[in-house]
Amino acid sequence: MHSPSLLKIDNLESFYGPIMAIRGVSLQVQEGQIVTVLGANGAGKTTLLKTISGVMDPEKGTVHFNGKAIEGSAPDAVVRDGIVHVPEGREIFPILTVEENLRMGAYTRSDHAEIEKDLELVYQYFPILKERRQQEAGTLSGGQQQMLAIGRGLMARPKIMLLDEPSLGLSPLLVKEIFAIISRLNREQNVTMILVEQNAKVALDVAHYGYVMELGRIVMSGDAKKLAQSKDIQEFYLGAHQETQRGQRRWKQRKTWR
Repeated sequence: MHSPSLLKIDNLESFYGPIMAIRGVSLQVQEGQIVTVLGANGAGKTTLLKTISGVMDPEKGTVHFNGKAIEGSAPDAVVRDGIVHVPEGREIFPILTVEENLRMGAYTRSDHAEIEKDLELVYQYFPILKERRQQEAGTLSGGQQQMLAIGRGLMARPKIMLLDEPSLGLSPLLVKEIFAIISRLNREQNVTMILVEQNAKVALDVAHYGYVMELGRIVMSGDAKKLAQSKDIQEFYLGAHQETQRGQRRWKQRKTWR
């Protein structure tokens, strides 16, 4: 990583209640990359995204975006700077229509003609949302709600998008569809992404670079293709589903790294 980083995090510490959830995390994201952060439940991945997006304040450390220190900034200021958080569980507005949800994504903007263009762009990527634009968002399927959450994020014209567990609760077919769109958005719209995932296989397939978190710390990092070939990653994250769950429990018990 030689060019200046779009996002640079140094020695970040954050608490989730009384628990230190992030312990001295440092990472970098280059413009145009998809960077994945892998780890089991409780590794600190969601807390990391919330700290970047201003939902949580760090106890220590720095977050620089485009060369500007943003740690401790209010979430709406972070959105205006160009960072959009698509949270775990989607958090759409269920009683608003699909289109109303999408327009809510542009709440920091006043360029009305450009907002209309971006709405049509979202509908190009997610045609089902156009079909259902007048439908209450709460009546959509889980996969459609995930598409809506990503589409709503796009309406803010992000320079970087933080995606928290986009595969959660979706069928393998829908996961494949969602990740194909994530890859297209990165490639065609140059949206830089941090992708937090437990599904290591799909994440490493689309990512350029990866970090592995355990108990609040970065324990591995590297080129996504090389990580996918790592024996540790294959053993603990890329086995059969039931073996992966057991493997992640064994991973937590390890005291040393190979």
